[in-house]
Amino acid sequence: MDSALTTVGLPIALAIIMFGLGLGLTVADFQRIGKNPKVVAIALVCQIVVLPAICFGLVKAFDLDPLLAIGMILLAASPGGTTANLFSHLFRGDVALNISLTAINSILALLTLPLITNAAIDHFDQGDSVSLPFGEVLQVFAIVLIPVGIGMAVKATRPTFADRMDRPVRIGSAVILAVLVLGILLDQRENVADYLAEVGIVAALFCALSLVIGYVVPRALGVRDDQAIASSMEIGVHNGTLAIFVAVEILDSTEISVPAAVYSIVMFVLATAWGLVLTRYLTRPATAAPVPRRDDQRR
Repeated sequence: MDSALTTVGLPIALAIIMFGLGLGLTVADFQRIGKNPKVVAIALVCQIVVLPAICFGLVKAFDLDPLLAIGMILLAASPGGTTANLFSHLFRGDVALNISLTAINSILALLTLPLITNAAIDHFDQGDSVSLPFGEVLQVFAIVLIPVGIGMAVKATRPTFADRMDRPVRIGSAVILAVLVLGILLDQRENVADYLAEVGIVAALFCALSLVIGYVVPRALGVRDDQAIASSMEIGVHNGTLAIFVAVEILDSTEISVPAAVYSIVMFVLATAWGLVLTRYLTRPATAAPVPRRDDQRR
């Protein structure tokens, strides 16, 4: 897909999305990690270790085409996306924790993403056709981290402007992702039905498992509800734009980007459905203590 959409639009899209993330970040968000080491450690282990292992099991169980399998594992290795913050806010999660997790995981992904993806490339014996050099990864994360830093600087110096721009940038990020997904599906239109049939079930299962594991594991380990919801959304809502960028620009394979495109579609549906389940059935907002009646007070 060697077009203006990928060579120009995709880097700009990724930069805008990461700038939007930076608008919501402060130095205190990184400092907060030290105050919540338990929940941060649980969420990061789930996202960096457990999810890639589950994804590997799924692609092997469904015997995916090697390039689609690599695309799924690349997606699993990608950090949480900015949309996770929105879902967390909608369904009463700890948004500050989301921001902290996204920040630290985006930095850790400098090492984990190339290691996990290259392991998948080697396992599926695709080293002759695709590769993920570490130098190229540094260039990718320069596109990721520099806009985040600029966004943080704007937040620190012009907080009112940053708050005002938060909603437009979020909406713009969603529109950008939708355009990217549409572009990929159009580029692969001759094979899209086969891809959807082959990877659609795997993407949906992986998304559902990510959301559930992200909530159930922290709760089982004593993490409170709002933090477990934040963990669930952070783990279940991956940075599809980053995965698409790496697939198309670094690995030079539109086919590898297809799982991220498909996932980005099912993710919105499943994350919304899961959020409704959480708020209606699995969690309950704290209720205020009853106000004593005057008769009771006299007694």
